[in-house]
Amino acid sequence: MKKDDPQYLSTNDIENENLKDSSAKGSTLSRRKFVQLTAATAAGFTILPRHVLGGKNFVAPSDQITLAHIGVGTEGTREMLDLLQVPQIRIVAVCDPNKNAIGYRDWGMNYLKDAIRKTIKDPNWNPGGDNTIPGGRDNGKSIVDAYYANLHPDMKYKGCTAYEDARQMLDELKDVDAVKIMTPDHLHGVLAIAAMKRGKHVLMHKPVSNRIVESKKVIGMARNNSKLITHLMPWDANGDMTPVMNWINSGAIGKLKEIHNWTNRPVWPQYSHIPTDTPPIPDGFNWDLWLGPEATRDYSPDYTNMVFRGWYDFGGGSMADMGHYSLWTVFNALNLTSPTTVQPHRSHVCDFHGPIPYRINNDFAFPFASTVQFSYPANGDRPPVELFWYDGGMRPEIPEELVAQNKQLPEEGMMFVGDSGKILAGFNVQNPQLLAGGKMESAPNPTPQENEEEHTLGWLGRFADACKTGKQYPGNFSEVEHLADAINLYAVALRSDKMLEYDAANLKITNVPEFNKYLSRDYRPGWDPDSI
Repeated sequence: MKKDDPQYLSTNDIENENLKDSSAKGSTLSRRKFVQLTAATAAGFTILPRHVLGGKNFVAPSDQITLAHIGVGTEGTREMLDLLQVPQIRIVAVCDPNKNAIGYRDWGMNYLKDAIRKTIKDPNWNPGGDNTIPGGRDNGKSIVDAYYANLHPDMKYKGCTAYEDARQMLDELKDVDAVKIMTPDHLHGVLAIAAMKRGKHVLMHKPVSNRIVESKKVIGMARNNSKLITHLMPWDANGDMTPVMNWINSGAIGKLKEIHNWTNRPVWPQYSHIPTDTPPIPDGFNWDLWLGPEATRDYSPDYTNMVFRGWYDFGGGSMADMGHYSLWTVFNALNLTSPTTVQPHRSHVCDFHGPIPYRINNDFAFPFASTVQFSYPANGDRPPVELFWYDGGMRPEIPEELVAQNKQLPEEGMMFVGDSGKILAGFNVQNPQLLAGGKMESAPNPTPQENEEEHTLGWLGRFADACKTGKQYPGNFSEVEHLADAINLYAVALRSDKMLEYDAANLKITNVPEFNKYLSRDYRPGWDPDSI
């Protein structure tokens, strides 16, 4: 993820930041391939690959991966624009319980609309609905149809199919190769399971699930179906732990004791009360389908769109939003498995009953700010370590080296603390600096490694390539298991507001067993992972 992505914007930046479109790079004719082609011509005949015969970036339909895009809200639509530009992938269906572009929110009034117009080469495109922010399956279908019609009008394009219910879509589209899941968090796990049961490759945004038991089922199914390609997208934005590990392994900070990671999230409204108003459900919005596996309740716009992540039932909080981008390579490098204890420290909100103030017992929405501490036992040569996650403006103590220079910690960052020094880095371990002996030392810049395949395909192209070859690649579901455990336990600890002692082997909280109910969910009929 790039710094100009809206997911990275600070609260001060959102109003003024211009979103930049990113285009997946198509196939290019390298010098080596050009030499090979000219040599064939000199021999008296020319053998041209189909992408050359069809023009720039052309990939024959028989060589494309067909994909169904589940979830076309604002972020789903934004990311679909990138997928459309990957020649190895053909989107053949979109799915969303919302039909019309009504009631959507975004980081700016025209960001998404302008990006759509540019991608489909139609300066007059409008979303309809309430004609403000794009979103919904009708918009999704029109964008896909317009893009492919403009790209290859000579091809017999049959059009994109729009579905309301992802389960129906998965049952009917038997020949589709893959799905991308861009729904609210509470639907990720059940839809990933449904797709894998039907033999579909799965590309998904974070998290794997917002319940630890469901997450284990998703990961177990992916692990037991090795021919199915799975990929969790935040992997591609993770930083390189090599410089940090070189310092740790050389003893530059002594024995590692703590890891600190802090974010500016949430950058969406958090709620201290359950909605009590009952506005009408927007026209064309199937609220029951949006709820999916979660318990029935009255519709409120304050559950949906960009605020769903703040509710325990529908989201995973700030750590689910950003921890996948920062901590995945940290977990891998330090061999972190499952924590033994999780300690929450959270803000609270008060209100009045008449003239009497009281503290709200909030077990329904994430707090405005929190710090959560995870204790990890020793593993091999690595000693026991404490992992601290901070959100809502919380940060660790400022190191003395920064205090001496009258500097603050950045709004987002990471720090590794040993018994004789520290390593300070950007949020996902970029630009690490060694703080030891009162001095600061930067890591040497790594030498860029040129890789023609990486340059040509891009990360979305690598997913398509893996689907065609059947070979798993970094970032698949099975690799995120222990980070997924931490992110889900973070939510349970905050929701219970208790220190948790966790038995990983049996998936149980042992000291306050009444909160084991938050490790799973009660599924509504038609949504149980075992039967979906």
